[in-house]
Amino acid sequence: MFEYDKDITSLTTFGIPAKARIFAEYDSLKQLERISRSPEFLDNEVFHMGGGSNLLFVNDFDGLLLHSAIRGIVRYDKNEDTVFAIAGAGEKWTDFVNWCVDEGLAGVENLAGIPGEVGAAPVQNVGAYGAEAKDVIHHVECFDSHTRKVVTFTNEECRFGYRDSMFKHEGKGRYFVLRVSFRLKNSSKASNLTYGPLKALAERIGHTPTIREVADEVTAIRNAKLPDPAVIGSAGSFFKNPVVTKYFYEEGIKALSPDVPCYPAGEHHVKLAAGWLIEHAGLKGKRIGGAEVYPNQCLVIANEGGASAEDVVNLSELIIDTVRRKYAVILEPEVNFIDTRITVTILGSGTSKGVPEVGCACRICRSESPLDKRQRASALVRTHGLNLLLDVSPDFRAQALQNNIYRLDAALITHSHYDHVGGIDDLRPFCGQQDLSIYLKKDVSDDLHKRLDYCFRPHPYPGVPKFDLHEVSTQPFYINGLKIIPITVMHGKLPILGYRIGDFAYITDAKTIPEEEMVKLRGLKALVLNALRDREHFAHLSFSEALELIDRLKPEQAYLTHFNHEAGLHTEIEKRLPDNVHPAYDGLTFTV
Repeated sequence: MFEYDKDITSLTTFGIPAKARIFAEYDSLKQLERISRSPEFLDNEVFHMGGGSNLLFVNDFDGLLLHSAIRGIVRYDKNEDTVFAIAGAGEKWTDFVNWCVDEGLAGVENLAGIPGEVGAAPVQNVGAYGAEAKDVIHHVECFDSHTRKVVTFTNEECRFGYRDSMFKHEGKGRYFVLRVSFRLKNSSKASNLTYGPLKALAERIGHTPTIREVADEVTAIRNAKLPDPAVIGSAGSFFKNPVVTKYFYEEGIKALSPDVPCYPAGEHHVKLAAGWLIEHAGLKGKRIGGAEVYPNQCLVIANEGGASAEDVVNLSELIIDTVRRKYAVILEPEVNFIDTRITVTILGSGTSKGVPEVGCACRICRSESPLDKRQRASALVRTHGLNLLLDVSPDFRAQALQNNIYRLDAALITHSHYDHVGGIDDLRPFCGQQDLSIYLKKDVSDDLHKRLDYCFRPHPYPGVPKFDLHEVSTQPFYINGLKIIPITVMHGKLPILGYRIGDFAYITDAKTIPEEEMVKLRGLKALVLNALRDREHFAHLSFSEALELIDRLKPEQAYLTHFNHEAGLHTEIEKRLPDNVHPAYDGLTFTV
């Protein structure tokens, strides 16, 4: 059932070498249930893949990689007009579209030629040429890996968005698609001809095209623009077309470059063409190693031969940075970066007054060493293609500039004390394209609604930061499939949160940690923990208390943070700590 040290290069359309420590393929629900009870499933990170057409394995996958081989297509005629087609998740999408066209079922012909498998269609909400999978998906049958039961989601429950669904958020890693039901028309006549080339097709042939003619035309257009993955590796469209507010387009983008075209995208929003932005930024044909911006379609990064994952990552970052500098637009990859590494940057390692303290002339505050200049506490976590901000200190604007932070996917807030949220208004540059997600406790949310009431009014002033607040409890939650575990710690008498992400945990402002929460901190590779000073404090851990806690938890490495000036010089702190414990400093970066 399981294969070990599996070469998965051929399972992705990029064709970039990678291995999975454990691999399993299943062709029935019974097999999947058996896998879900195995130690290989229970004791490892699990990733479920489809046809591998939108994946980039940045390194070898250190866990269990699952793949569905559930196939078969069944037709149910509801009446003479409506037909339901139910396909197994392991069916190739191109085979499914061809089957529908052969059966005279209209609805998916515009989606011809898209690589991948049926199971990925609802996850990614695949789309092209004026159509999206959500237009025809009726329901999605899934295996719930938490309860080991089969569950069915309606179209509405899937919460489809642009290349998005709930399966990419809280459902990622939990629900494995088994089958998808599509509601189609019993007709050979095409009806969705709004996309330009399809309008031209009708004019050229002189009649309303059949679904076969549309499918053939779409396939021909794709073949002319996109590389054949069997010949040149790629993931198809590498970036999403950005959707931005009309205000940001008019006041930000056009101010830099008036010629950027846009298209309607709902009330108050417009869509930009990522391929146009990349080409007009001068990147057509740009290469790094074996990775190239595909000349026929700049939305594609192609493996022109021998490309490494690092080549693709570096080229994508160059594209994002170049487009950002020229057009003030942040491109978001459509491709999923599968990278289990966690890179942490300590943006600020000081307490509420920072170091040096204003007006203080002690030897610490007068130190010339940059290691002794401590801004208020916050950190940046990069993993699985996400940039997550831990707390937003009053010094965040300076921290973002110093660390070249120009993209954030979400912010995690520990508590509402000013030194941890005072920079929230400075998040406005990250809200121009879409509302920034913030995860926080209800009491923190209530407090921010009072402090930043101008952000939450029914008709806010143009340009204020816009947030999508997610209230969390003690239960794990997911950001684009990444599991986040909140940890309740006591800041004196105030319960606040720390967060665990994989084998890394971040805790500041703790005085004690309840025993039931200590379990969440076992088996860490890296822990960031507050240690205010030598003297005891009613709400913060002292040095000795922090070291005692680290000794109990036994992380492989620990980093002390949230120092005040009494903590001493960095070099002095470093000398007195055990080998696996280090004083954090502003700008410290480490990888787990």
